[in-house]
Order: sequence, then C-alpha cells, then structure tokens
Amino acid sequence: MSPREITFFAPGFRPYRTSEYDNQRQEEFVSVSVTGRACGLHCEHCKTQALRKMIDLPASGKSLYDLSFGLALSGTRGILVSGGSDRSGKVPLVPHIPSLIRIRRELGLSVHIHPGLPDVTTCDALAEVGPDAVMLDVIGDESTIREVYHLDATPAQYESAMEHLERNGVPTVPHIVIGHYFGNMRGEWNALAMVRRHNPKALVLVILTPWTGKPGKEVKSPDVGEIGEFFQAARSAFPGTPVILGCARPLGSLRLKIDRLAVQAGLDGIAFPADGIAAFAREAQAAHRFINGCCTLPW
Repeated sequence: MSPREITFFAPGFRPYRTSEYDNQRQEEFVSVSVTGRACGLHCEHCKTQALRKMIDLPASGKSLYDLSFGLALSGTRGILVSGGSDRSGKVPLVPHIPSLIRIRRELGLSVHIHPGLPDVTTCDALAEVGPDAVMLDVIGDESTIREVYHLDATPAQYESAMEHLERNGVPTVPHIVIGHYFGNMRGEWNALAMVRRHNPKALVLVILTPWTGKPGKEVKSPDVGEIGEFFQAARSAFPGTPVILGCARPLGSLRLKIDRLAVQAGLDGIAFPADGIAAFAREAQAAHRFINGCCTLPW
C-alpha cells in the first residue's frame, strides 16, 4: 500500500455517520463476547464497558458457530471474537476453538480474535483456527499491568505470547495503548521496542479513553504532543508494516487533533475518523477509502 493512501474503518459495534460517510452497514462486521459482560479483571480503563458493545454469546443460548451462521445469513462478513479475561488475563477461547474452525472453513467469514494475554495452550489452539488476525495488547510497564489491569504479570509475558503466536504462524496485530497509566506514558516506548523485535501483520495504536477512574488517581487524556511524537516514532519503526489508529481515543476536538496527527505522520488507517478527516487527507494528497469493518481487516 502506498504511504499516501489511508483506509478509514467503521466496524459495526457502534453507529457511525459523518458528513463525509453515511454508508455504514453495522451487520457487515460484528463483535462477539464469549463471556457476555463477565470479566475477572475489571480493568481501571474499562470496568467491562467494552463488553457491553458486543453480542452476548451466553445470553444468545447458542454455540459460537450457530450464532455466526445466523449472522452470515444476515449479511455479516467478518467477526471479532473476544470477551472478558479470567484472573490470569486470558479470554477463555479454548472451548470455542471447534466453532471457530468451522466458522473459518464452512462460513468463509473473516475471523479476528482478541485473546487477552493468551497462555501456550490458547496460542496453540488459535493456530488451528487460522484466523485473519489475533489482536494482542502489548504492555511495556509492570505497574500498568498491576494497577490498571489488576494482573500479576510482566511485560516479558506479553512478548512471550507474541513469540509463541509468531512461531505458530498466527498473524498478530499488536495494540499499544498510549497514556495507558491513567493518561500518563510509562511503558509505551518499551512496548514499541518489544513489538519491533517481531514481525507483526500490522500495528494498532489507541489512546486511553477512561470510562472510569481509580479512586485517588487522576485520569487525564495523554498530552497531544506526546501522542504525535509516538505516531512518528511508530511510523519510522515500521516503514513497511501498516500502522493504524484504532477505535479507542477521546472524542470531541481532541479526537480531531489526534486524527490529523495520524494523517500527518503517514499512518495507514484510522478507525471511526473524526468529521473532516477525509477532507484533511485529500489536502495532504492522501487517497482514501472507507471499509465497514475492523481496522485489522485488509492487511
């Protein structure tokens, strides 16, 4: 893909319409939680709010395959499968591996998976599925893992998961959260260095969007200058790999500033772009297209 082309994404987990795009078909790409709203971690930046935007698999009373079969009949072309994590940090995906294999082989849906912090068993099982992408949060700071995720883990474990997926030939799309520690940057640069030691299918950058804050902790939006600097560094670190601005980031005028920085840095994609960003891309002589799907979809 030319560095002067940019793809805009409108996945179906929330309605999206601007003066520049009004053709979102939410049924084309949907998100499914295999745990419903249940999560063993209750991370400080989420408190299970992200799960509320997904289809609740347990509430449906169906297997993941049967649910996906019905979605495919309704026009769905791709799914994101995720859920709440257990106390070790992993999403309990292993019981759903037979369904995922059938979905890939029989329904032809694009399959994207967010496994949390997967253990070796989960990594091996995902290799059997042959997913289009496995989306792996990469955290480079132990205090963030403990205080934000409430997880007893280390950055090395996230890199180990990347290594194991890579050895199994699973296409990985690491995600780095900018401002992860209550709006402050702590482990992002280390996370970028960790990802750089590997060969990801794409790299997704997102910005802390606090739904709830930890009592006694001030939660703020990351500094715009730091965000722009990190965009530039990620672009330079991965000149031949798609670097994308993902769904999560602040709204309002700050979102517009962030999205402009992404265009200026030469990022390859933006999910749910702010109104006016398509025109800004044209002014920057960047061709663009819209896709009703996840930002890991075309790569």
